[in-house]
Amino acid sequence: MPVLLFISLFTLLDFVVLFSIGGQIGLLATLLLILVTGIGGLHLIRREGASTLARAREKMNAGEIPSSELLTGAALIFGGALLMAPGFLSDAIGLACLLPNARRLMLKLLTWFGLKASVHSQQHSHSEWRGEKRADSGSTSSTSDHQEAPLEGDFISREEPHQRR
Repeated sequence: MPVLLFISLFTLLDFVVLFSIGGQIGLLATLLLILVTGIGGLHLIRREGASTLARAREKMNAGEIPSSELLTGAALIFGGALLMAPGFLSDAIGLACLLPNARRLMLKLLTWFGLKASVHSQQHSHSEWRGEKRADSGSTSSTSDHQEAPLEGDFISREEPHQRR
């Protein structure tokens, strides 16, 4: 839910900036800039997607894990997608994805935030299994008095195919 809220607020802010700048530079100039960045983003996605896949295959054929190539390619494709979106704020972030130093900084920030979120969720789930007090609800949670939802999965019958009806 917080991701959806963030995307909605970002989109709203992007349109506010678009309309504000569009009011200053005019409709034709705004449409031209949106069209040029959209075409550039589409070209970038096509070119970088193919080249990233080729670099990843080369690394895999050499017996290495292509993690840096995949992260770089993902950042470039994400930047191209942001350039295709109509708006100047998304274009600015998309252009930042294209610059190598800015891309490295964003990857470090995402790694740091991802690591922090991962550690938080692991601590939270570990404390629930031990029956400790939860911070968000104030109640205790133990395995004996806590009913969990059943796991979902596929059932595989051990019967022979001719015995099924």
